Amino acid sequence: MCIRDRPQPLEAAGRVITDRFTTSDGVAIAYHRFEPEASTPDLPIVVLQHGFAADTASNWVAPGIVDALLSAGRRVVSVDARGHGASDKPHDASAYGEGRMSADLVELFDALDLEVLDLAGYSIGAIISVIAATTERRIRRMVIAGIGGRIARLGEGDRPPIDRSAIVDGMLADDPATITDPGARAFRRFADTTGADRFALAAQMQSAHRSRIALDDITATTLLIVGDGDVLASAPEELAAAITGCRVEIVTGDHLGAVAVPEFAAGLVGFLGAC
Repeated sequence: MCIRDRPQPLEAAGRVITDRFTTSDGVAIAYHRFEPEASTPDLPIVVLQHGFAADTASNWVAPGIVDALLSAGRRVVSVDARGHGASDKPHDASAYGEGRMSADLVELFDALDLEVLDLAGYSIGAIISVIAATTERRIRRMVIAGIGGRIARLGEGDRPPIDRSAIVDGMLADDPATITDPGARAFRRFADTTGADRFALAAQMQSAHRSRIALDDITATTLLIVGDGDVLASAPEELAAAITGCRVEIVTGDHLGAVAVPEFAAGLVGFLGAC
């Protein structure tokens, strides 16, 4: 989810096919299948779930993550979450929430007849991923990134590190120059850079997940990657301790930049490449 990069085309090192499926609540979700020149047959498909205001192109293609996976012979499926990319973008807050979006992810697994897969999620995409992993035993390995200890405290009245209402107001503002909250200003700038539907993003932020996640039910072997300057991913060791066997890897960068550093791609590909 690199704010410094302009939107990129989906074409990467391999062939890409874009398709859509309709979820159980009637929302069309786009997903993109990337095929390497030569695949590694003993390893499953890698499914990628992007973060807030991003999409497959900005979160995974532009920073080189898809290229790195394809170079390692991995088959990749990347999802454009509802409200993002080429997926439907309802403006009603009731259509959102990471719980509903994790259901979209599981329904995609079903639509593709996946028996086993690896999963990676960034920021809100990481929250979507961990919710899915609490019940999904098809997930073999999982990389989550851009989240920290607060996720282990959801439902305990902990105050979020960002002002959600400020982000909602920032997305709805007619003039970005009127946005005074620095976090809201950064996300609005990113949304404008990627051409996102800011009304859909405001609706999603209004429905952000607030209840406890059963992290101790996760069976996937898990890696947590966070940027050393990411204020939205503080106390990563606390989150890792709540997921059995999870380890933490620290890379350079803030929330909007860590995904673009070479260490991020190397860590993700290396971890998911283990048998």
